[in-house]
Amino acid sequence: MVKENMDSCIVKEIIDAEDKKRITRLILEALPDWFGVEESREEYIRDSVDRPFFAAFCEDRPVGFICLKETGKDTAELCVMGVLQEYHRKGVGRKLFERLHDEAKRRGYSFLQVKTVKMGMYEDYDATNRFYLSLGFKEFEVFPMLWDELNPCQVYVMAL
Repeated sequence: MVKENMDSCIVKEIIDAEDKKRITRLILEALPDWFGVEESREEYIRDSVDRPFFAAFCEDRPVGFICLKETGKDTAELCVMGVLQEYHRKGVGRKLFERLHDEAKRRGYSFLQVKTVKMGMYEDYDATNRFYLSLGFKEFEVFPMLWDELNPCQVYVMAL
């Protein structure tokens, strides 16, 4: 159980490619329920290098990260996010999202989207869905076969 004061956790922009890869690997490998498919996890690690990237640190230890991807002239995507499980429901994810949201607005995007597995498929992903809804995302569309039939893709959007 994490007892430290979440106010002591800070979010920093990470520029260095090797730091991005190291943090992404550290966090995603610790979250096998969400990122257990090695091929997908390695793709997230590779793709994080060239994108705006923010990491949360508690007592100088990386405990989470978030990455922004441009998907169109006016749209961006929260393309990957991970927070160590012992820091779930402690405000770290919200702090990371607020920093990403501010960056997306600063860059002039009008909309932000995120994709996850549709609500009702898996308990872990239901918690993820509830988190995105709590941030203000709205249900946009479900793509039943974007990933595969066991993992229908729920797309959420928000105006910036």
